[in-house]
Amino acid sequence: MVNSHSEIVVNNRSYKWPDRPLVVICLDGSEPDYMALAMEQGFMPYLKKTLPQGTSTIANCVIPGFTNPNNMSIVTGTPPKVHGICGNYFYDKENDAEVMMNDPKFLCADTIFAEFAKAGAKIAVVTAKDKLRLMLGSGLQVEAGKIICISAEKADLATQQDNGIDRLLDFVGSPLPDVYSGELSEFVFAAGIKIVDKYRPDLTYLSTSDYVQHKFAPGTPAANQFYAMIDRYLAQLDAAGVTIALTADHGMNAKTDAQGNPDIIFLQTLLDNWFGENKTRVILPITDPYVVHHGALGSFATIYVEDAAILDDVLSRISTLEGVMVTLPREQGCQRFGLMESRMGDILVVSTKHKVLGTSPDRHNLSALKEPLRSHGGISEQRVPFMLNRSTTGLKEEGQLRNFDIFDAALNHVS
Repeated sequence: MVNSHSEIVVNNRSYKWPDRPLVVICLDGSEPDYMALAMEQGFMPYLKKTLPQGTSTIANCVIPGFTNPNNMSIVTGTPPKVHGICGNYFYDKENDAEVMMNDPKFLCADTIFAEFAKAGAKIAVVTAKDKLRLMLGSGLQVEAGKIICISAEKADLATQQDNGIDRLLDFVGSPLPDVYSGELSEFVFAAGIKIVDKYRPDLTYLSTSDYVQHKFAPGTPAANQFYAMIDRYLAQLDAAGVTIALTADHGMNAKTDAQGNPDIIFLQTLLDNWFGENKTRVILPITDPYVVHHGALGSFATIYVEDAAILDDVLSRISTLEGVMVTLPREQGCQRFGLMESRMGDILVVSTKHKVLGTSPDRHNLSALKEPLRSHGGISEQRVPFMLNRSTTGLKEEGQLRNFDIFDAALNHVS
């Protein structure tokens, strides 16, 4: 065990031991306008009062702007080319299988939590969806009251042996939330403040769901009420004497045409028509088990081309499509976005602000969409909030700051 004056090196970055408990929040899908408008309209009084004396700027998220790559970037302090998680979903070429990228075996870097835990720190990780829990907990040996790793989605199944805490619903004082609800994120905050009050972890990480942001635009009544809830918990955390550091995994935009219908480029259909079936394979890294609110439609795709002879033609045709912002071969695309080449296809595609990329109509069930489609993944959703309840010095310039610099800011740059 180290003393509180030691620095911990994780993935070639040094982090000071916190001078008070630190709570880092990844507010899923939080386009900066959500909080800006909520503060302007009086729904986030704590944050509006605190930020002038704290830190508030804009950072860029990892592209593709999806949950898994960005959460793992935040908790490792590195881009995906280091930690290896390049999407929620990918094509495992070696095993010829399309699989979820939510198993710790895919993670190629240590987490900040794991390294601090080895040095004796108390750690708490609270996620909304269970898909992230195992990866965020990679390298952690749960221990009752000291190393806690839980999800709101499966709070009813938490045990001391597997999660470091049991009887979680009773502990939080809330029923099990529906995975498709704003209550899922509220449970994350409610559990977080209870854990902070009782166990005083050195590092706490709260990762929410973007269910509300997928359904409601910034400044709408439902969005404002959701952010008012967040503001109340932020005030409670502040009153508990912790450092709060908040960022997001990605932003969010409407992805509709003038009539309000989903504006989709079906890449696999186009490629099959141009080159024939089984010549290409389109992978959508947004894909995960929770597709009700986005139908597996996002603004980033990768394409595997079976015949190298047609690669240049595929690149050329995709790049000329209306609604495509960027089309790059693998090496250039991975260099630009900081991705691991072995986990990307031959071509990377990013759509424009209000377009989404799909495979073929029969592979996307949009029947559950009750509101106009809102989604993410591309450059248009790269701007995210970067906030602390304490002032900081020596941060990177706004255009250079990344969401995965948040632990560095909170541990190395607070005044």
